[in-house]
Amino acid sequence: MQVWPGERYPLGATYDGMGTNFAIFSEVAERIELCLFDEWDTGAERRVELREVDAYVWHAYLPGIEPGQRYGYRVHGPYDPANGLRCNPHKLLIDPYAKAIDGDVQWDPAVYDYDLDEPERMSETDSAPFMPKSVVVNPYFDWGNDKPPRTPYHHSVIYEAHVRGLTMRHPDIPEELRGTYAAIASPPMIDYLTRLGVTAIELMPVHQFIHDNRLVDLGLRNYWGYNTIGFFAPHHGYSALGRTGQQVQEFRGMVKALHAAGIEVILDVVYNHTAEGNHLGPTLSFKGVDAPSYYRLSEEDRRYFVDYTGTGNSLNVRSPHSLQLIMDSLRYWVTEMHVDGFRFDLAATLAREFYEVDRLSTFFEVVQQDPVVSRVKLIAEPWDVGPGGYQVGNFPPLWTEWNGKYRDTVRDFWRGEPATLAEFASRISGSADLYQDDGRRPFHSINFVTVHDGFTLNDLVSYNDKHNEANGEENRDGESHNRSWNCGVEGDTDDEAVLALRAKQRRNFLATLMLSQGVPMIGHGDELGRTQHGNNNVYCQDSELAWVDWDNVDEQLLEFVQTLTAFRKRHQVFRRRRFFTGLPVNGRGIDEPLPDLAWHTPDGREMTGEDWGNDFGRSVALFVNGEGIRERGQYGQKHHDASFLLCFNAHDAPLDFTMPGSEYGQKWERVISTAEPEPGDATVISAGGTIRVLDRSLVVLERTI
Repeated sequence: MQVWPGERYPLGATYDGMGTNFAIFSEVAERIELCLFDEWDTGAERRVELREVDAYVWHAYLPGIEPGQRYGYRVHGPYDPANGLRCNPHKLLIDPYAKAIDGDVQWDPAVYDYDLDEPERMSETDSAPFMPKSVVVNPYFDWGNDKPPRTPYHHSVIYEAHVRGLTMRHPDIPEELRGTYAAIASPPMIDYLTRLGVTAIELMPVHQFIHDNRLVDLGLRNYWGYNTIGFFAPHHGYSALGRTGQQVQEFRGMVKALHAAGIEVILDVVYNHTAEGNHLGPTLSFKGVDAPSYYRLSEEDRRYFVDYTGTGNSLNVRSPHSLQLIMDSLRYWVTEMHVDGFRFDLAATLAREFYEVDRLSTFFEVVQQDPVVSRVKLIAEPWDVGPGGYQVGNFPPLWTEWNGKYRDTVRDFWRGEPATLAEFASRISGSADLYQDDGRRPFHSINFVTVHDGFTLNDLVSYNDKHNEANGEENRDGESHNRSWNCGVEGDTDDEAVLALRAKQRRNFLATLMLSQGVPMIGHGDELGRTQHGNNNVYCQDSELAWVDWDNVDEQLLEFVQTLTAFRKRHQVFRRRRFFTGLPVNGRGIDEPLPDLAWHTPDGREMTGEDWGNDFGRSVALFVNGEGIRERGQYGQKHHDASFLLCFNAHDAPLDFTMPGSEYGQKWERVISTAEPEPGDATVISAGGTIRVLDRSLVVLERTI
């Protein structure tokens, strides 16, 4: 076999039409072998020593090596776990830059770098037969006229979805495609997303991940996928076409199809840790390549890994090589896979340069100046499990955030929790207290009520307690409590009043979400009434318990959500680019301009400071002024919108709301009511008149005169 020196960049395996360049970084290695495996998986292995080393990058070019070639690495060097060094040439390693991975980990003792019977002793058992293999991929793809939709944040409606969970039971998708990238790209699914009114699909992890040993022993699987082993490789389990590179082309085809429908693709990415776990975990890739460069090691004892994620390890973003891996991965998914943004799991971990969360850490500085990554959507899950890890509102101006305070406050308000009104008002008007001081906008708040982590919306209002027994942890896992008002009745019931109340609460949450300033995010299936039967932690349930049940869709709820997304799209006043000021807005020749928003008590008075603390504070009316809404356009002209009055009643009894004075409007027409699936006949109320808002419901009135 011919072996040429090759190049040290780019890292990974790069096919150029005539052969493949292989390059891998390791500062601790003394020798590295490239291992080539045949396509029939017979176990036959050819080893090629990488003799060229530049700046700790070991490289070679092999003419004739084509896409589909399966490979791995063996790293020779010091095995000294007490000092964080775990080189063991008996362990086949996945390329940290592999763009495709074939196969799953088989949980044999060989995949550990130490002897399980004598942990201080290095294992000398060959792990290759039990390891996934890296794959050379074809970099060429016909993107045609693909263009990113580049939907502005304030026009965005995000749909959090799982590739398998969303499509596995869809009756209009061919069975052989269900659960795959091709299923997401199928006409039935794209038509559904379009009719739903979402502008972006946020896919739960699609980077190659592994199924934990513990779960496999229990007969379960890592369904969610927050267990990454390949930051460049689309997960092969979601491919209908094959595992030796076909998954890359299938993923690209999915993105192209979604873009053609005007839908952005956002990836949920897990750069805070890997699937290798702590010092007792398997050696699959990074740990055997260069553990001190890729992982945070304890300063007190370098045998152990620092863990800010609860998973056993944390990536070492202080290392330039680990930081390069993250940035190279992000750029790859943007430039080569055409994705439109990222949601960063446990993003506070990436900010930890030393102990505390550093808002201006190196990672954020690098992202800020990167000409590729800085231009796509960057969404932080702004917390981790370490000390001081809850950082909602503290990320740099380039970043938007999952607003956990929005979720908690909206849940508390609708379950009738006292003394929540002031914070509820702040959350639905854009959370200026969190984002305004550092130059951010209302759309920096990604608003949600439910996501994958916790109860579905239906279960949120249906169960007092979690029911995670199927997870094999004696119901100890998952959220310990339900932060939403619920009906106090477990499971199914024939009580029509209880069922109606649950349905109304679902509409309350969804309507509040769509009428709030910021970017709304819906969890997949919540618009259909999806249930997990009280399981609020289905991370290991790759089964019908977690998949969307398309045969039992709540059609009324779906219609209601479609109405809401269309309503939000029509009215710019609910998706403002700037925070409310409370100051008068110059509209179309009005003598005494009204403020851009105003808060009223149910009896029609403008709220005072004392009112915010009163017990009636479970109910409030919000006036939003559509006059003078400035929409970003070619000429920066003003576009006028309608004005609305939103009446929230979280009490357990009906309440009469008095319309504000005639200066706010002469006539009001009811356009949305959560009391019923449909608003019914038009109700018109004059200035100073009243409208009855039923218990635990929301009414939206549009000013007509």
